[in-house]
Amino acid sequence: MGIVAGLDSSSGFTRVVVCDSDTGAVLRQGYAPHPVEPKATEVDPQVWLLSLGEAASGGLLEGVEAIGVSAEQHGMVALDRQGNLVRPALLGNDKRAQVAAADLVDALGGRQAWAEAIGSVPQSGQIVSKLRWMARAEPEAAQRTALVMQPHDWLVWQLLGRPARRTTDRGAASGTGYWSARTGAYRPDLVELALGHQAALPDVLGPAEAAGTTPEGLLISVGTGETMAAAFGLGVAAGDAVVSLGASGSVMAVHHEAAADPSGLITSFADATGMHLPVVHTLNAVRALRGTSELLGTADLGELSARALKSTPGSSGLVFLPYLEGERTPQLPHTAGTLTGLRRESMKPEHLARAAFEGMLCSLADAMDVLRGRGVEVRRVFLLGAAAELPAVQAVAPAIFGAQVVVPQPADYAAIGAARQAAWALGVARGTLAPHTPPAWQGAAAQLFEPGEDAAVGTAVRQQYAATREQIHPGAFGPTG
Repeated sequence: MGIVAGLDSSSGFTRVVVCDSDTGAVLRQGYAPHPVEPKATEVDPQVWLLSLGEAASGGLLEGVEAIGVSAEQHGMVALDRQGNLVRPALLGNDKRAQVAAADLVDALGGRQAWAEAIGSVPQSGQIVSKLRWMARAEPEAAQRTALVMQPHDWLVWQLLGRPARRTTDRGAASGTGYWSARTGAYRPDLVELALGHQAALPDVLGPAEAAGTTPEGLLISVGTGETMAAAFGLGVAAGDAVVSLGASGSVMAVHHEAAADPSGLITSFADATGMHLPVVHTLNAVRALRGTSELLGTADLGELSARALKSTPGSSGLVFLPYLEGERTPQLPHTAGTLTGLRRESMKPEHLARAAFEGMLCSLADAMDVLRGRGVEVRRVFLLGAAAELPAVQAVAPAIFGAQVVVPQPADYAAIGAARQAAWALGVARGTLAPHTPPAWQGAAAQLFEPGEDAAVGTAVRQQYAATREQIHPGAFGPTG
């Protein structure tokens, strides 16, 4: 038995888990907030190290033989030729690059050109868009930039003592906007298109490779982005999709190849195992539930869920298109939400409550169908987020998605995924694991829900939803609706 650690440097905190390298059992845990303002869009990366030191204090890492690192994606660390910061790191929630992203789309010749180049269309959060923004807004800083890293790359580099070689992995590289998940190679011309000149980029290592070893003999694995680490920690595989229920939503699935999409609906990520993680985002998920709860004067989402379960499938004819903040999938940025089917008998709180749950889940099923339309198979759906624990979600989701639904117990899955990667790299280094066979850790403890006899009912609810969507927004998903 060995002992490994995974650390996850998220947007507001660092979590550390120490695990048995053979089974994945969590032995110890640590936590520390980042000393930054809430909703900050840029930060001195040193705060990540301060937070890491606090989270790992008290002998937490005693006996650890290998460490894996995950960190928030789409953060940009720009360094000069000496490895010093050019400016504070830009975080993933920085939206100042929206115009820059649109400029880049036009500069390369449109969405199709970007889909062919890297498998996705630039968004404001990606590094390539941030580079374009910096080149326009801070030309002096852009000119000094000689090396571009992401948060997990930078943390690994610091843990190894800032060696001459900088590294990253496929997962993090696939979110930059200048690395192709399909070809497995950088597109330096896109860096130059954005920044105005070339810059050094970290070497992309394989999933089971080590980034290096500290002078004390501690192996540091290649690390990965938070999304990829969480998927690896959950143990998802081909045929699995992960639906994240936050204020906004996302659907990602494990697939054997990159899913290039000229519409821009799919972001073509790579995962932490050598496979791919195509992702589709929606702007509205739990915010639709919260808005409905406020409208009905319910105390919380638990009460809204209880009300919804007093209704029946189809919500007595009410259909709620939950496009409250506009929508990204389908591409309706300037639209609003719609409630249809109002009749005297349907104007009851329980029907509106259920329509909110059905609308949210049908919208996410639409996003899932975008992936299925690109050949991605979905047999099992993992539901993440606090809303996944609501009885109404668990009752409605299997029929709407037409698949088994898995609700994992809450855990630090990104940190666990980073630890699993560390165990993999350690096993490969010792010759006990193959580079293509990750450690067989026990999967996440979870509740399982089957569509069963409700599958046909779920199909009818989705047809009702799709007919309303097509009537209000004809052709939103193209000619097939």
